[in-house]
Amino acid sequence: MKKENRSVITWLLSGCVLLFLMVTVGGITRLTNSGLSMTDWHLVTDTFPPLSEAKWQAAFDEYKKFPEYQKINIHNDFQLSDYKFIYFWEWFHRFIGRIIGLVFIVPFFYFLIKKKLDKATINKCIVLLGMGAFQGFLGWFMVRSGLINNPDVSHFRLALHLTFAFITFAYTFWVALDLIYPNRKNSLQPLKTIARYALAFLLIQIIYGGFVAGLNAGLIHNHWPMMSDGQFIHDSVFLEQKNLLLSFTEGKSGVQFIHRTLAYIVVGFMVLLYFKSRKITLDRGQSRGINLLVILVFVQFALGVFTLLYGVPLWLGLTHQINAFFLLSAMTFTLHRLSK
Repeated sequence: MKKENRSVITWLLSGCVLLFLMVTVGGITRLTNSGLSMTDWHLVTDTFPPLSEAKWQAAFDEYKKFPEYQKINIHNDFQLSDYKFIYFWEWFHRFIGRIIGLVFIVPFFYFLIKKKLDKATINKCIVLLGMGAFQGFLGWFMVRSGLINNPDVSHFRLALHLTFAFITFAYTFWVALDLIYPNRKNSLQPLKTIARYALAFLLIQIIYGGFVAGLNAGLIHNHWPMMSDGQFIHDSVFLEQKNLLLSFTEGKSGVQFIHRTLAYIVVGFMVLLYFKSRKITLDRGQSRGINLLVILVFVQFALGVFTLLYGVPLWLGLTHQINAFFLLSAMTFTLHRLSK
């Protein structure tokens, strides 16, 4: 690591921490059904929550015009105090997004003026800024889907928003790693190929995690290793939609089945990577990355099983999502260390 790059690396890693925090709060927002509490989006005027009871009441009255209140919460004796709770989590999620925007934009121009960024890093940072802006759009695009007729967001949009946040984090981390390890050895192609497949299936698994969350598919078939009644694949997978494609993308049972099955595949690739790496001489970083990867994937598998068995309690669902972040971090680091 070059001395002149330390401040830039600190900046990028700070962005990674904030992205992790934002995804964590996003998970809480989803698990507490808080995502539809703010019914509009303004860049400046809703930076802070309502500061008087009159403004709180006005925001609550606006919320009452939308499907979540009219079809669900109106029947639950939903009061202003309840609204303040769900409003906080959605507001906090958006507030962190604003902080991330400032943390990326302001230092970027500072480093640009001070000429601390080479051409390659400038290009990567411009991509990062674009990804951040697009992620903000995806957030509102997702929320908007739950404000029209159905009092729940589209699970496709939720998965897109979630997965792109993970990808933005991974790319930010990769750019930082490029500066931390400017001189890398030749790539270990066999291991690199396995790691790439592992990353691809991990991202697909994250997408299906979004599907499961969006459809509340973790609330059914709370058994393991079989879905129920001794069935590895439950009959409802074939009955809930017109065809298997729809079942595997829009049906609760089908989506849960794919998420379960992908877990085995992801674990399989991580274990394969581990055993293949035992036959090759690795440096310390490569070896530690692979070892950590295997540990985290088994922890993630266990968390997924317990989250399902206990019917997705908030703390377990959130821990499962947080560990997915750690797993992607280890995957990104390992692939970077195995690459040229």
